[in-house]
Amino acid sequence: MISLALAALALQSTTALVDGAADPIGDLIAQNAPAAREAVESADVGPFITSNDVGCTGRREEGAFLVCFYPPRTALQLGGMSAVADSDGFAVLAIPRSAPASLTFSVTAPVGEYGDVLGIEGTETWTITQREYNLQHVDGVPQATVTPDPSTLPRRQREYAQKQDAFNSVWDGQGFLDGFISPAEGITTGVYGSARVYNNGHEGSPHWGLDWANEVGTPVYAPAGGLVTLAEPDMYYEGGLIFIDHGQGLVSAFLHLSGVEVSEGDIVEQGQLIGAMGAGGRATGSHLDWRVKLRNQFYADPQSLLDLDLSELR
Repeated sequence: MISLALAALALQSTTALVDGAADPIGDLIAQNAPAAREAVESADVGPFITSNDVGCTGRREEGAFLVCFYPPRTALQLGGMSAVADSDGFAVLAIPRSAPASLTFSVTAPVGEYGDVLGIEGTETWTITQREYNLQHVDGVPQATVTPDPSTLPRRQREYAQKQDAFNSVWDGQGFLDGFISPAEGITTGVYGSARVYNNGHEGSPHWGLDWANEVGTPVYAPAGGLVTLAEPDMYYEGGLIFIDHGQGLVSAFLHLSGVEVSEGDIVEQGQLIGAMGAGGRATGSHLDWRVKLRNQFYADPQSLLDLDLSELR
């Protein structure tokens, strides 16, 4: 990994990957390229490799996921979200649904073996595009899942703890570098961020995922590789439920399944069959609800993962 790490560090020129904006932080790191080159050559660790691909790819808007490429172990912070680049230099960030119009993005390169050239800090302000979210009325939801019977509280508490444990996973793999494909076919019936009113009166939390409606039994596939951290056939709110950690705590949740074809602890590949669409839990009909949460902090928009072009980081 040394050569790849040095490839990220010794940047002769940098071009930002987010929205085509300038990348002053990348330029700051680039200024250290001559010193980094000298350190590498004196250490005799192999050929010196340079890279122009540095920064973050993804949209600077509410609810968006971003994948970044900086020197390994670089600490990144975007508003209240933090990340550390892995041994290959990749890090995942996200922007909340209700983010302010601007966020501070900061980079602190690590001080380590080549601390004299890596102790670099940079900060810039990102303008965050604000989104308008629709109000969605959802009728016909089983009333027991809208206003649960108190007798179900122990079950709901137990399942909540189980889900929190699974969301806290931070797998050291890099499934997110596969890029993402749609996990199922169907008609889009729900989008991320919409405020929801259930059964013509009960206002719920915003919708955190993407919904596709299709027949019961429609195959559901892994949108990217990862580690299965939860696989349950019958949860109170979700029916059949699967979690997959795609790396760095980027966890996909697949709700309302009628069948579960994987087990906790499995490593799955992109496109692998993981389950079947259904109508369990809080559902009005057969559909898949795909949600994605980052390091158990907040949900962001799965559509932004489908739109990511990771070729810019290669």
